[in-house]
Amino acid sequence: MMAAEPAHIPLLVIAGPTATRKTEAAIEVAQAVGGEIVSADSMQIYRGMDIGTAKPTPQDQKQAVFHLIDIVEPADEYTVAAFQNDARGAISDIHRRGHVPILCGGTGLYIQAILEHFDFPPGPADKQIRERLEREAARLGTAATHQRLAQVDPDAATRIEQNDLKRIVRALEVYELTGKPLSAQQRVDESPPSRYNAISFVLSCPRELLYERIEQRVDQMMARGWRAEVQRLHAAGYHGGMQAMQAIGYRHLLAYLEEGGELTTIAQEIKRDIRRFAKRQITWFRNRTDFEWLSWSNEAEWRTAVEQLIRAGRALAERRYPTPH
Repeated sequence: MMAAEPAHIPLLVIAGPTATRKTEAAIEVAQAVGGEIVSADSMQIYRGMDIGTAKPTPQDQKQAVFHLIDIVEPADEYTVAAFQNDARGAISDIHRRGHVPILCGGTGLYIQAILEHFDFPPGPADKQIRERLEREAARLGTAATHQRLAQVDPDAATRIEQNDLKRIVRALEVYELTGKPLSAQQRVDESPPSRYNAISFVLSCPRELLYERIEQRVDQMMARGWRAEVQRLHAAGYHGGMQAMQAIGYRHLLAYLEEGGELTTIAQEIKRDIRRFAKRQITWFRNRTDFEWLSWSNEAEWRTAVEQLIRAGRALAERRYPTPH
């Protein structure tokens, strides 16, 4: 069980869509203010999935302390509830040791689970219903099954990727068993005060620049051996039915290894799907009113954004930032 935390732990949040230099910024802030970084990325948790998740490199990890990367195997399931527990424990430990916790990543639900009082009660399960839903999904297809979820639980459908059949089936199973959407069971308790004195930022850049950076990043990942990384995972027995292997790029390259095709075409599909993912991330963060946006389009603006993050981190370190009401 996680130990109780003192109220109003200082917390700096650096969020935003993919490819906006969040990790680079977090490292600079950590060095400047004596901070440690807690990753809020739902794919960097997996061991052996390094290139395609843009995981902090060994050199990055020499420059700053990172938490919650490389903590589970790709065959393991990892829930938002597990992240909430692990991240809160890491944040509390960082604070106890006199350092500034920096929550950094682009997985909106992970960040929300830390900043708000999400409660994740264990949902009911029924093997027979789950197996029937899996058979129906095999017959109808994943897209149609996802659309079915959107009709009964649009909130869950928005959060769950269309290709993540396991989570789609689980949400439908809970709905059939309870008559209530899974999203309704992931409650936000507004009664206690916030446990964090958090200041939250979104790093962003103009859409055209963002898409250009995404395309360059995919090209760099392919050049660094992303296909070989997926090949090693496949050879180790990891397959498309696993949660981790449904990640953008990994599922594309896994299908390429199993079915063939043109690698250049696969790379274009990956770029397209990451652009779509980034668009969804932007939409999610724009719906938040408690995040300050730091937009940059050149190196000078990037430096200005980093300097603002450092000032906020120093204010938190000195406990001068106002406690939220």
